[in-house]
Amino acid sequence: MDKLAGMAMFVRVIDNGSFAAAAEIAQVSPAMVAKHIKTIEIRLGAKLIHRTTRRHQLTEVGQLYYERCKRALSEVALAEASASELQSAPRGRLRLVAPVSFGTQVLAPALIDYQNAYPDVSIELSLDNNVHDLVGEGFELGIHIGPLSDSSLVARPLTPYRRILAASPDYLARHGRPASPEALTNHLCLGHSYWRMQDRWHLVGPGGEMCDVLISGKFSTNQGAALRMAALSGAGIALQPELLLAADIAEGRLEQVLPEWSYKPVPMSLIYAPNRRPTAMLRTVIDFLVERFG
Repeated sequence: MDKLAGMAMFVRVIDNGSFAAAAEIAQVSPAMVAKHIKTIEIRLGAKLIHRTTRRHQLTEVGQLYYERCKRALSEVALAEASASELQSAPRGRLRLVAPVSFGTQVLAPALIDYQNAYPDVSIELSLDNNVHDLVGEGFELGIHIGPLSDSSLVARPLTPYRRILAASPDYLARHGRPASPEALTNHLCLGHSYWRMQDRWHLVGPGGEMCDVLISGKFSTNQGAALRMAALSGAGIALQPELLLAADIAEGRLEQVLPEWSYKPVPMSLIYAPNRRPTAMLRTVIDFLVERFG
């Protein structure tokens, strides 16, 4: 604590231009200020300030010490503020970005649950399938699906994004249930127009075996939410994320098709900057999302 007090007094002298000004702000005598500076110089074995009757000028060592003191004192203040804030109730404005379908159907309802628990937090959710500059665009958090290319971010792994096959009971009653991946060729398959190869699905079996299936159908779209609605309407078999279809399957609106087969799962991560200030809001929302989707 003596060292910190001395560092703070040294910075105060430099910032205010004189021992007298620093003494007035600290409500101590100029002699006490001079004692602080002298103690530091003795400990470092170097002169920090050239003192004349008119002004004080930093030595080369003094300039370096001043810059490091400013940085250290700032970190101490931040640590104390963060510790105090972490003990307070979460509050503030949270900005996060997520892919469109996941954000619309799964993340948004979860965030409302979080807000119900912490009503002093306001949330701005941006939905975009493009990769964003998290820090540069001012987002505290992001949901990323797929391999991460930015190694400077903290990535908390969530449940892998697994796509499954599903259709409505009405469609299966009219067209039958495929018994193997190859049988999908004879069914109406709902296509995703964003996929590079729209005429085939790459499925993974229970033992890790791969099967490329040629598909065809009468409906395709670039949005997963629209594919889900088409499947609910009986238009065909959809290959969509399990998270997005789980409630429909649980409540009987859709039935899983070939449950042992799926699209190859891809990683999903909660990402944020490593130097993000650990506020109570940020800590609780990270814990909440990891528990909900981890």
